[in-house]
Amino acid sequence: MKAARAAAPGKVILFGEHAVVYGRPALAVPVAQVTARATVAPGGQGFWIEAVNLSKRYALEAAPASDPLAKAVELALNRAGLSEPPAGEVRVESSIPMASGLGSGAAVCTAVVRALAEALGLELSAAEVSALVFETETLLHGTPSGIDNTVVAYGQPVYFVREQPPVPFRVGRPFHLLIADTGRPSPTRVAVGDVRAAYERGPARLTAIFDQIGAVVDEARGRIEAGQPEALGPLMNRNQALLRELGVSSPELDELAARAGAGGALGAKLSGAGRGGNLLALVTPETAEAVREALVAGGAAGVIGTWVGETLKRDA
Repeated sequence: MKAARAAAPGKVILFGEHAVVYGRPALAVPVAQVTARATVAPGGQGFWIEAVNLSKRYALEAAPASDPLAKAVELALNRAGLSEPPAGEVRVESSIPMASGLGSGAAVCTAVVRALAEALGLELSAAEVSALVFETETLLHGTPSGIDNTVVAYGQPVYFVREQPPVPFRVGRPFHLLIADTGRPSPTRVAVGDVRAAYERGPARLTAIFDQIGAVVDEARGRIEAGQPEALGPLMNRNQALLRELGVSSPELDELAARAGAGGALGAKLSGAGRGGNLLALVTPETAEAVREALVAGGAAGVIGTWVGETLKRDA
């Protein structure tokens, strides 16, 4: 094993969360402004994992079965055909807020898998990385859709339908999003479980909502590919209303959405599991600063910007 390092971006779901678990499409894009990084160093005795953000360092053999980082290490080692881990350490750090809908879990595990693959001379395609990381997602989210590991591993905008090959899609004209952190963790497993329970109690009502969300996703994809991002605002508001019907919004998210609209955003919606986490606001260069100020005044713990459709990192 040789020294190696790898990185993976965060992600946001543009449209389609929750309905994607039930076979409807979703759109997701990477967020390069936040990243997870993994560094592999050979040597020493045993194999160790250092999770910098959690201030933890522990032996692989002592990790609980529910530990996603240990699972990522084991999956990479198994894929390389190793029955025993080599002596060394993987150090993981991330600028992606945890439990916020930005794909932190998928990103750190993607970085670990890629760094170990490089260290072990193992060539993995994006599809192979995504499949391995999906197995770690089951530990974090119970019944994940697979969208987080897919968009993070591929590192490009993805149209995603569960159990179908992901379809990268073209962004006809770049557009600017602000991502506002409510400051409240987003409990993916709980939110997904509550939607499941509601579906089992009333499948007809929720099926209708899922169908409407799916229709919004398809229209949004068409608008993005046609270079009409300004048309996404009303679709974001519609998707947010449907997610509110599912019971996955929150007072914090509703307040930030209202503040964003009052500040001049073209549209706003939660991103991810909901009940906290992040709000997306669609802005223009002319409105971006006013919307940012409105979000902070509305209680956002932090606001970052990203340009969807631009390959180079851009300050925002």
